[in-house]
Amino acid sequence: MRDILAEIVEKKKDIVREAKERLPLAEVKARLRPGTFRMAERFRAEPWSLIAECKLQSPAKGRLNRTHTVDQLARIYEANGASMLSVHTDPHFLGCNEDFVRVRKEVALPLLRKDFVIDEYQLYEARLLGADAVLLIARILTPAQLKEYLYTTWSLGMDALIEVHDERDMAAALATPAEFIGINNRNLVTFTTSIENTLALLPFADRSRTLISESGVFTHEDAEKLRDAGCDGILVGEGLVRAEDIAAQTRAFVGVGKEQEATA
Repeated sequence: MRDILAEIVEKKKDIVREAKERLPLAEVKARLRPGTFRMAERFRAEPWSLIAECKLQSPAKGRLNRTHTVDQLARIYEANGASMLSVHTDPHFLGCNEDFVRVRKEVALPLLRKDFVIDEYQLYEARLLGADAVLLIARILTPAQLKEYLYTTWSLGMDALIEVHDERDMAAALATPAEFIGINNRNLVTFTTSIENTLALLPFADRSRTLISESGVFTHEDAEKLRDAGCDGILVGEGLVRAEDIAAQTRAFVGVGKEQEATA
């Protein structure tokens, strides 16, 4: 069976090596300015958060959207209430660093750089691009790396979303002081999705952390189910970019939080 994650990580080694040759780490460090933990600020102010993802392609499903550019998606998400945006910079998702820079210029929302971090260089690079947060995938990092990269991220004024897929990943995430834990509903080998993965892992989570369900959220009912189970927010890509009305779908996912406020 094709292991998509392994393929991405192997290619990422080449991408990082080339990036270091073009712009050495010392030069990256000299250019960047620390962030101000904008993700944490935004999430602490809201009982429910939508991280809307600017994604045009999936390595498993191919092209997902041919009618919008990444920056057009970003403007729609911001105008319709998203708390934060996720921008892919990995080529398997048709992402690139230039997309991130364009979105940074277009919107005021906090931005998560969505990539496969395997080297500390990528953390400094993310901040140079204007990222407010990075994704750290527990599955592709050792426990020591996970903790080290979290502290490095914080030293740059950025937040980190630690992504987990099973109980072992969750244990690794909880062994760090991470504030944000994302439960990915995507099988990392086959890339199929089901929100049942979040529901199965929530009993093993620390509810004092901010828990985000990632991927596989397609309907208002999916979002409600995750909210009622104890999630603090959702990260949605395909469920938005393939929607008939992206703006309306964004408002629907955001509205789950307003419903929560109304019944509190």
